[in-house]
Amino acid sequence: MMATDGKKVCGLNGEVSVSSNGQDESKLSKSHQVVANGGTTAAPHSKLNGAGRAERFTFSAGPTMEDIRRMQAEFTDERDWNQFHQPRNLLLAMVGEVGEVSELFQWRGEVAEGLPGWSDSEREQLAHELSDVLIYLLELAEKCHVDLPQAVLRKMALNRLKYPAAKVHGSSKKYTEYQD
Repeated sequence: MMATDGKKVCGLNGEVSVSSNGQDESKLSKSHQVVANGGTTAAPHSKLNGAGRAERFTFSAGPTMEDIRRMQAEFTDERDWNQFHQPRNLLLAMVGEVGEVSELFQWRGEVAEGLPGWSDSEREQLAHELSDVLIYLLELAEKCHVDLPQAVLRKMALNRLKYPAAKVHGSSKKYTEYQD
């Protein structure tokens, strides 16, 4: 979706140096940069807690959803692709990209968190495909005039009502299956 040479990606009216996972390296502290495959990349965002177990994974602070939306809008405008990027087409393209993510997991059985046993190349391919899904999702939301961050907040509030922690803790049942 976005043109890159592995080190630079064009967006937001200029060139931004990015790592292989898309982070602006100028905003990373030295403790979050590592050298891999001859270049600087961001270190994983997992740390060990006092018990020696990994803490919950976290995303980097940037780019924001709005930053990504703007970069993709610029990318699309530069190529005169808006004529093709109508909601139906974006949805179908996103579904195709979800299929590409699915292919990476096909025939592997259950895959543990953190993807143990996956090669760096397989992880990078997954990052590319997930990025395509996100880019299409954000562009679809833009074309449908859905403020996605605000929609997520509203949806999470609804989910808290549908799935009260005290009632559903440890269960995978759908909210319609619970008795009051």
